[in-house]
Amino acid sequence: MNNLIIPLGIAVLSFISGMLGLGVAFAATPFLGLFMEDLVHQVQPLSLLLNGVTALLSAIGFAKSRLVDWKRAILLAIITTVSAPAGAVLAHHIPQTIIWVIYFLAVVFLAYRLFKPIRPKEKGRENFKLAAILAIPISVLSGLLGVGPGFLLVPTLVLCGFDPKGAAGINAFAACPPSFSALIPHLNTAKWDFNLTIILVGVGAIFSYLGARATSLYVPSGRIKQIFALLIVIVTAYKVATMILK
Repeated sequence: MNNLIIPLGIAVLSFISGMLGLGVAFAATPFLGLFMEDLVHQVQPLSLLLNGVTALLSAIGFAKSRLVDWKRAILLAIITTVSAPAGAVLAHHIPQTIIWVIYFLAVVFLAYRLFKPIRPKEKGRENFKLAAILAIPISVLSGLLGVGPGFLLVPTLVLCGFDPKGAAGINAFAACPPSFSALIPHLNTAKWDFNLTIILVGVGAIFSYLGARATSLYVPSGRIKQIFALLIVIVTAYKVATMILK
């Protein structure tokens, strides 16, 4: 039954995260945590792999609508790729309970930022320098949590004056390389179910691309952001309940 539920869940989460250019890991981590016991050796490696693949396909979807500022996206990708492995190394030396606490606090922040209406500044007045500086601690934190930097980079870019769809396009590409660089410290200790991994990577790739195209062509970003926030809050709350009742 789990072999059916897990791909279906990843399909839904990948589609919605693809709409936001986030990469799926932030929602996939608590979801996979419902079925896998080991956060650092099972959940995080798989989530990071999925995040890299879904972010890449989401970026391709946004690029077809010319919503990716490649110069800024590449620069952010370099910054996040170099910074993310530091957090992944820390994850092997910090108790899993503390990592989950940090994760849940990050969920609260993300949900707040996604629900709160944000008025972007006028086009051409984006503060990219500030976004680039903030990308460093964001990437270290995302490496620690095993989720990729997208969940915090998108609201950061919007707060720095970027249009929400433009921020999603930039972030989708910028979140891809650091997901793979943060995966490197996990490779020697990761516990893979290869058949399930191949299925989830394929499902995530297809549905993240479809999600990005849906946002690019049809869907206002504001409502989708709220749906995504609601989903991760529900999944995370369920994970908290299972940890408490265990």
